[in-house]
Amino acid sequence: MKDFLKQNGILILIIALLLTLIGAVLSFTFGGVANPFANLAGVVTTPVRNGIHTVVEWAEGLYSDAFEREAMARELEELRQENARLKAEAREGEEASRENQRLRDLLDFQQKRTDLHTEPATVTARGSSNWSSTLTVSKGSASQVEAGDCVIDQYGNLVGIISEVGLNWSTLITVVDVDLELGGLIARTDGAAIIEGDFTLMGQGRLKLTYLPEGTRLLAGDEILTSGLRSGGEATYPSGILVGRVAEVRADEGGMSEYAVLTPATNLDKLEQVFIIKEFEVIE
Repeated sequence: MKDFLKQNGILILIIALLLTLIGAVLSFTFGGVANPFANLAGVVTTPVRNGIHTVVEWAEGLYSDAFEREAMARELEELRQENARLKAEAREGEEASRENQRLRDLLDFQQKRTDLHTEPATVTARGSSNWSSTLTVSKGSASQVEAGDCVIDQYGNLVGIISEVGLNWSTLITVVDVDLELGGLIARTDGAAIIEGDFTLMGQGRLKLTYLPEGTRLLAGDEILTSGLRSGGEATYPSGILVGRVAEVRADEGGMSEYAVLTPATNLDKLEQVFIIKEFEVIE
């Protein structure tokens, strides 16, 4: 019905107007008394007028619906934009909160270790393969960062050692990288040993402690710190930095000696910010 009215609406309107005009003339001629022709015209034009009224109402409804849909679409888009803005603000707030917490944790550590001078840096990339475990950070030679600098997290746990330096970036090998090797200290006994990465353990996110002092009895959970010397004693690192904790003790392949498997104290997978130790005082 609506399709018919849409296609023939103008023709119907013209016919209705003509019939109405005829009815008016006849009514005037017969002094206001409806004659048969006027009655016939009324009978014919009434449904036509009703149909025209229906068409007008239908058109107005379409226009009203279209206007409402457009208004709803605009409102929905505004709500989406507002939602996106609020989410962005929430993310910024969460990041700011995490940043504040990291700085508070670092401040607590620095109050205990006033001998260390650090440079904050953001982790910008992670490199992990069968042969290496590295992080790229956002500070380099422009910030006086040098190869060999130790890197810690906000709690003062060792993250790794700077291995390559650019102008505004640096790459560090992490504590589980196979190339890591430095002097270690067993906190409970003060026994010296060597902390080093291991090809097999790196895939498990672990490292090992070798050259254990004769008669050493390690316990699960024993803390292993940096001793301040690299293997061979040719390079000095800050001492007393927590590297990891003993997970288990194993015998080597020949069964002649033992080594300890260490779990890193830092969580390498969740690091967002680190702190590069640029200067430190050697503690005798």
